[in-house]
Amino acid sequence: MAEEPKKGDAVGSGVGGREAEEEQVVNPWEVTAKDGGKIDYDKLIEKFGCQRLEESLVRRVERLTGRPAHVFLRRGVFFAHRDFNEILDVYERGEKFYLYTGRGPSSEALHFGHLVPFMFTKYLQDAFKVPLVIQLTDDEKCMWKNLTVEESKRLARENAKDIIACGFDITRTFIFSDFNYVGGAFYENMVKVAKCVTFNKVVGIFGFTNEDHIGKISFPPVQAVPSFPSSFPHLFSGKDNLRCLIPCAIDQDPYFRMTRDVAPRIGYQKPALIESSFFPALQGETGKMSASDPNSAIYVTDSSKGIKNKVNRYAFSGGQDSIENHRKYGANLELVNECTSAISTFLSNDDSVVLDRCQVDIPVKYLGFFLEDDAELDHIRKEYGAGRMLTGEVKKRLIEVLSELVERHQRARAAVTDEVMKHSSQFPGHIGSGRNLHYFVEKRPYCRDDNNTRT
Repeated sequence: MAEEPKKGDAVGSGVGGREAEEEQVVNPWEVTAKDGGKIDYDKLIEKFGCQRLEESLVRRVERLTGRPAHVFLRRGVFFAHRDFNEILDVYERGEKFYLYTGRGPSSEALHFGHLVPFMFTKYLQDAFKVPLVIQLTDDEKCMWKNLTVEESKRLARENAKDIIACGFDITRTFIFSDFNYVGGAFYENMVKVAKCVTFNKVVGIFGFTNEDHIGKISFPPVQAVPSFPSSFPHLFSGKDNLRCLIPCAIDQDPYFRMTRDVAPRIGYQKPALIESSFFPALQGETGKMSASDPNSAIYVTDSSKGIKNKVNRYAFSGGQDSIENHRKYGANLELVNECTSAISTFLSNDDSVVLDRCQVDIPVKYLGFFLEDDAELDHIRKEYGAGRMLTGEVKKRLIEVLSELVERHQRARAAVTDEVMKHSSQFPGHIGSGRNLHYFVEKRPYCRDDNNTRT
C-alpha cells in the first residue's frame, strides 16, 4: 500500500486542494507555521500518516536496553514513528538492525538544531550497540544552494568532523559523502527506486514545479537507498534483510514515505523511522533553527560570549513587560500572540496550568532539550510561569547549559585527527574500509549476560 498524505494535503508537499498560504508548510526544504503560530504536530501526524510515539514504547526501550530513556524520548522531542515497534521486536528476538541518519552540509559548522538528531542517534547506537551509516548529501546542497561542487565537498568534510565529535563508536560507524561514494551497488539501488517513482508521484510528494531543474527531481532516490543494506556491500554483504531505523526530524518524512512505498516492490524491507519535532529558532516556534539566518541559530563554534549575546538579544521570552507585572501575573509562555494584559485575565495559580504554559518561551523550550535534570527543569517551569523567577534568571541558566555543551563539543572536535577521519569516513585520502563495522555485523552476535542486558 502506498504511504502518502491524504488528498488535499498542503502540508509537506506544497500542493493540494486548499490554498497553501492558509496552511503550515513542512517539507525537507521549508518549515513555516500557519499565520505566525506554532507548528501543529498533531496535524502532521494525521497528514503524513505516521504514528505518535506512545509512552509504552518509551518504557519498552528502557526495559530492553537496561538504561533510562534519553531526555528526547522522555520529553517527547522524538514524538512520532513508523514501525519503531517492529525494530524493538527485532531486537528482542536477538536479531540485528542498523541506524541511518544524515546531514546536508550547507554551513561551516553545525548549529543546535543539527545536533539534536546526532545526539539521539548516539544514544541509540550506545543503547542498542548497533552499526550506523551517516550520509552527507553534499550533492543535494550543491543543487539547492548557491554552492559549487568543490565548496559542497569541503563543507561535507568539515561537517564530518563535527559529527564524529558527537562521540559515535567509530568501530560501528561509517560516514560517507555522496560525491565520494555513490556508485556500484548504491547506484544500482538508486536506479531501482527511480524506476518505481513517476514524475507525478515525486511532484505530489515534494511539490516540485516546472521551474525546478532535473537535479532536484532526481535527488530523492539518493537519500532513499541508504535505507537498504545492499547499498553497502562492504558493510552488510549477504544481509539484505537487515532492518534499518532512521532517526530524523519529521520534515524528512516525505523521503522515507516514498522509500517505504517502493521498498517491497524491489524486494527490500521497509525502513522504520523515529521522528523529532523541530528545534526552534531563537525568535520563536514559527519555524526551525536555520543556518540561513545566523541570528536565529547558535552554532557549536560560538564562544560563550557569543552565546550569551544571542540568547539575551534574540531569544523570545514570555516574561511580562515589567518586573511588577511579571511577579503579579507570571510569564506568558503559551498564548504568545495576544497582548499581555488580555492574557493575564486568564492566568491560573494552579501549578499544572503553569507548567502547560512553559512550552513557547524559547529559553524554557531550549532547556527542555538540553537540561538533563528533570527536577531542575520542572522547578524552573513552575517558578518562571508563576512569576517567582525572572526572565534574566532563566536565560542565565540556559547560557550556562549551552556554553558547557559547546565547550565540550569543541574539545571533542579538536581531537578529531586525520587518523580518526580515516577510520570513520570515506573521503579522498581517507577511505574508510568499514572492516570493523562489517566484523561487528557479520561475526559478533547479540547475546545476553546474567543481568539480561545485551552486549
